[in-house]
Order: sequence, then structure tokens, then C-alpha cells
Amino acid sequence: MDKEKVVLAYSGGLDTSVILKWLIEKNYEVIAYTCNIGQNDFDEDKIKEKALNVGAGKFYSVDVREEFVNDFVFKAIMANAKYEGRYLLGTALARPLIAKKQVEIARKENAQILSHGATGKGNDQVRFELAYLTLAPEMKIYAPWKDREFLDKFKGRDDLIEYAKQNNIPVKQTKSDPWSTDENLMHISYEAGILENPMQEPLERMFQLTVSPKNAPDKETIIEIVFEKGIPVEVRNLSDGTAKRGALNLFSYLNEVGGKNGIGRLDMVESRYVGMKSRGVYESPAATILHTAHIDLEGMTMDREVMKIRDMLIPLYAEKIYCGYWFSPEMEILGKFFTSTQDYVCGTVRLSLYKGNANVIGRKSEFSLYNEELVSMHEKGKYEPEKARGFIDINALRLQINYEREKMAKK
Repeated sequence: MDKEKVVLAYSGGLDTSVILKWLIEKNYEVIAYTCNIGQNDFDEDKIKEKALNVGAGKFYSVDVREEFVNDFVFKAIMANAKYEGRYLLGTALARPLIAKKQVEIARKENAQILSHGATGKGNDQVRFELAYLTLAPEMKIYAPWKDREFLDKFKGRDDLIEYAKQNNIPVKQTKSDPWSTDENLMHISYEAGILENPMQEPLERMFQLTVSPKNAPDKETIIEIVFEKGIPVEVRNLSDGTAKRGALNLFSYLNEVGGKNGIGRLDMVESRYVGMKSRGVYESPAATILHTAHIDLEGMTMDREVMKIRDMLIPLYAEKIYCGYWFSPEMEILGKFFTSTQDYVCGTVRLSLYKGNANVIGRKSEFSLYNEELVSMHEKGKYEPEKARGFIDINALRLQINYEREKMAKK
């Protein structure tokens, strides 16, 4: 009887290496699949060698960096998406793309099962499995962190580390340094281990993308970012003359220059979709800079009432990304709305990068709604101040009526 084929989303880290070995022991034929989604230390040859040494029958590697930036990151930036007003959604944006490519490989290999290493307490299990069930409902899902046999054997990271040692699987984590890291082009996230204590300050040696703002250069870096219909198309460093175009080049450069200036660190407690609070530490230099620049340009080019509707929908859009509903009808509708708001979000934003801060210091646009003559305090322009009297009187009417009612109620 032929073995069932499993396509495992394989990072080469502790969890997925143990899961790979576990699946082989359970007599599955395992196809290991990895994504180059912008990890700094991504080494396809090493990951492939490790997967095959552990026992994978086949190995796939897919470079999705350009697609990730264009079709996921920039869409979130366009919508100013921040979960709970703070988190830029780096991990949440990566998962649907990883799952999509995994399904494509499974179909190519006639595999029956999709597997991932996300824990049963976290958000990623939802993100992966909602994508699987939407894109490939005919396939089975094996999630070991929801399998009682697996859970009985591996009660924590120490058990995983010990199992890896017993099976000669090299891993980065040690019992003295056990925090969990997830990295892609948009960010690096850190959780677990000492970070589970919300009063524990992150160790400086943990950070990989950014220098401490205290150690950043004492001189500011001045950059300009050019947007076309809400999408960044060019970055120019006015301090040294560097210019970058193209989604991947532009974003990678902003990670570099932002990281050197200590920009993009975040330490927060957030609400997981599964119902618990969790503490996460993030580094997102490029995304932080682009978010700051984009929302500022909208201030110059977007109609006030459109901005009100946009502001109401941002939390919903961010929540849908966070909770794993990328491939949903509501996300398609929301995406169309945000795209429709960007026709005039074209122009250039100038920023100062300095010791952890990305401050906008100038902006211009041919579609600007800002009229310097109209707003000037030094000349009248086309505005007729005397007409404001009636405008104020009409808007005060309901306030007066309400005030009279309150006076009457107190008698």
C-alpha cells in the first residue's frame, strides 16, 4: 500500500524539523517545502540538505519575496493596516502566501495532506488552516500541535530540543536561549521563553534588524519616498544620493537604512484570535517608515469624508488579516475599497530618520487638496470669513436645543 503524501511547510527550524522526523516515523511520505520570504539567513542549500538528511522524500523551495511585497505588504500599507492600532501584521501577511504556494505544490505532487508547525495556542494555525480549507477543501490537514499523541510526547520546547538531539537534528535553540523567532522581509517577531514575562525587557542581543536607538548615528538621514496611487515606487536618500526603485529593492533598502537608524521596534501585548493575550516583540523598519509616509501623503490628497470612512474600516481590515481571512469575500470587497481611495495618493514624502524616529518633514503632490493661498493667515484669498457666521450658527442649533432640554430636566 502506498504511503500517504504530506506536504509540510518546512522552515528548517526546531519545530518543523521535529515534525518532519515525526511524520516519517508515522510512515508518511513527506515533501518538505520552504519559502524564501525574505529571511536574512535564508540558505536554500542548507535547508534542503537538512530536510533530506532528516528524511524528506522531496524538497521544494519557492522565492516569493517580490510577490510578498507587491501583493501583500503594499496592500496592507495602502490600507494603513495596524492590528489593535500598533502591529503592522508581518507574520499574518506572510501566512496566506505560504499556504497558497503549499497548496500548489500539493496539487502538483498529488499529495493528500497539508501540514504545518503552528502551535495549538497561536494565530498561525488559524491562518494556515483557513487558507487550506478555502483553497484546497478536498485535502486533509495534519496539525501535530493539535494531535494528542504528539502533545503527550512533546510538552514544551525542552522536549523538542531533546528529541532533536536524540535524532541528530541540528537546531539553533538551546534550553538557555529558547525564545521563538519568525522572520520575513517585512519583519522579525519574537515571543516565548523569557518574553512570556511581560515585565521582562527584551535583551539587546535578541534584535537582528535594528540597532538600539541609543546606538544609532548622531546625524539624521534624510530620505524621500515617491508614491503612485498609494504604492511606493522610489526611495531617495538625500544624505548620500542612493536611489532605489522596484518593490523588492526599495523595501529591502528601507529595511537597511531604517535598521541602521533604530527604527521599527515594537513591544506589545496583543489579543490573539483564539482568545488569549500574548506578548510579542517586533522589528519592522521598512514597514514603519512606509506606513508613516503613506498616511501623511493621504492627509494632503484624500478628501475629509473619504478619510472618515477609511478610518472606520482600517481596524476591520487589519483584524481580518490578523485572524487569517485573506482569502475571504469580505477581504476582496475591503481591498477594492482601499484601492479605490488611492487614485490621488501620488506624490513625494520627505522624512528624517533619527535614533528610532521616522518623522515627516515635507510632502508634495500634484493632486494636493492643500491650497496655500486659501489657508494663508496673511491673505484673504477666495475665502469669505463673514460667511462663517451662518455656518457656525447652524451647527450650534442642535447644541442650543440640547442645552435647553438639559436645563428643563434639572428643574
